[in-house]
Amino acid sequence: MTELLYHTDSFVKTFDAEVVDTVSGGLVLDRTAFFPGGGGQPNDVGWLLVDGDRREVPKVKRQKGQIVHSVDDPLPAVGTTVRGELDWDRRYALMRTHTAMHVLCGVVWRDYGASVTGGKMKPLQGRMDFEFERMEKELVAEIEEKINAEVAAARPITTRTLPREEAFQIPDLIRTKINLLPEHIKEVRVVEIEGLDLQADGGTHVANTSEVGQLRIVDYKSKGRINKRLVVALEP
Repeated sequence: MTELLYHTDSFVKTFDAEVVDTVSGGLVLDRTAFFPGGGGQPNDVGWLLVDGDRREVPKVKRQKGQIVHSVDDPLPAVGTTVRGELDWDRRYALMRTHTAMHVLCGVVWRDYGASVTGGKMKPLQGRMDFEFERMEKELVAEIEEKINAEVAAARPITTRTLPREEAFQIPDLIRTKINLLPEHIKEVRVVEIEGLDLQADGGTHVANTSEVGQLRIVDYKSKGRINKRLVVALEP
């Protein structure tokens, strides 16, 4: 199993690792700070330094239970030591965006009791769908004011990993309409925004809501009778 450095420290920018397997078009490492994508958050990109050669990593993905780092041929041999380097500007933008989505989700759940029905993000912009029956300009403005107040509150963000049985004793841990955690996952990583939000989540986040910066709801639309979309943008 690859050690997931991003699960314990989202701020790891570079790391050393050993090649433990090669597959078509990619490498499996014994440890990695590259997030492979999931939960609406895109995969990281960056570079691997291999024998003095800086190789681009344009894609990282889960494949048959392994995390595969895409690099061009020729692939280094198993046992080779490599140094990974994230495209940090992109990663940090995604961390800010992911935390912004949790702020939005926390506010909507706390104040309106609406479940999440879907979501996706890219650097500095994300969209989230909720079980709202109505969505008009006044409500959008109200939500925007509330999420910016939570950002300004400078709430600390922490993560921890719990046994599945213990995690699922936490009320409202799963905010999505459907529980997306497969049965084979026996440990659950939990992300908490102190005083606002607590969710099962495998992605990367900043350490404090103040890092998110000013938020704007730039679009909203109906995606069904009780399914409404909010699109949030962050300042660069």
